[in-house]
Amino acid sequence: MRALVAGAGGQLGRQLALQLGDEVAWAGGRAELDVTDAEAVAATVRRVAPDVIFNAAAYNKVDGAETETARALEVNALGPRLLAQAAKEAGALFVHFSTDYVFDGALTRPYREDDCPRPLCAYGVSKLAGEGFVAASRAEWLLVRASGVFGRGGSRQKGGSFVERILEQARAARPLRVVNDQVFSPTYAPDLARATLALVRARARGLFHVANEGSCSWYELAVAGLALAGVQAPVTAIGAAELGSAAARPPYSALDTGRYRSLGLPPLRPWREALAEFLAP
Repeated sequence: MRALVAGAGGQLGRQLALQLGDEVAWAGGRAELDVTDAEAVAATVRRVAPDVIFNAAAYNKVDGAETETARALEVNALGPRLLAQAAKEAGALFVHFSTDYVFDGALTRPYREDDCPRPLCAYGVSKLAGEGFVAASRAEWLLVRASGVFGRGGSRQKGGSFVERILEQARAARPLRVVNDQVFSPTYAPDLARATLALVRARARGLFHVANEGSCSWYELAVAGLALAGVQAPVTAIGAAELGSAAARPPYSALDTGRYRSLGLPPLRPWREALAEFLAP
């Protein structure tokens, strides 16, 4: 397999490139390839001639998207459209990543792939638009939705992954107030990359939910992270309304991974086990 990895500077893209190893024909971050530049995308794909294109590039500042909506749409919708078009021309499989934030959180059981999306924020709208462009493309495509991705070297746009930010604040003795009324499925970037490659090798096509087993609130994730890191710090549980974030988030967005498991692929380990590996010295 000759793989092209766009967005290789992020926590997921780096893991994809690492696990692909010698199968990487080209990998780069935004400095190497702006996925919103049609000419650059087409030229890069023509030059590399990949069998598979992985798109891990994303605008993921959830609150920032409320004011930078055009930019979010450029990266999260136009970018996938251009890459899917280039994949079609190259005869390559296009693998794209989306988010649990395409849902409104009204359900009380984990979301399946056939549940109707209804994003509450501009970020979710931009990611859903990207999904639509991929599904409407004439390329072969695989679309993976994940939730609360964490890993080493988290998003520079956000100042690191959620757990990294919590630990930094705790060690700086800053107050920790964390939302306890938003439940999701934490997903460890190395596990997500591994599962995605398993889907590719199984010749899977279409939409799949992939996440570590179990669900929790951001408060529970913060408390678990501090305990596993051996950092003692008080954490105050608050409601989302108290935080006053610019963007609305789904109160419940755990993902059902039944379709992934139906292919005979092993479920991802429980999120606490993955978090323990992430925080191991």
